[in-house]
Amino acid sequence: MIYNLCYHPDVKRKDLPKIPKNLQKRIRAAIEKRLQAEPEKYGQPLKKGLRRYRKLRVGDYRVIYKINKKNIIIFKIGHRKEVYPQAQSRKRK
Repeated sequence: MIYNLCYHPDVKRKDLPKIPKNLQKRIRAAIEKRLQAEPEKYGQPLKKGLRRYRKLRVGDYRVIYKINKKNIIIFKIGHRKEVYPQAQSRKRK
């Protein structure tokens, strides 16, 4: 089953421009190949404040997303050191 991709407005505006171009390509390929096909298989569930969200690991970067029926909502993309606190603050907005 192919899922539809939806992006939080800040992902394309704020998250992706901070990531080097070669890594952007790897992240996009991982999203298109792995997440669109089987998001539950490739992503791991998160705990505590980000419960109901999942993460996809792409090198040192993480894609935080949520599955909603046939949609995958990409919520945050960032380096593993800072992605979780930033996702928490984005969730509150």
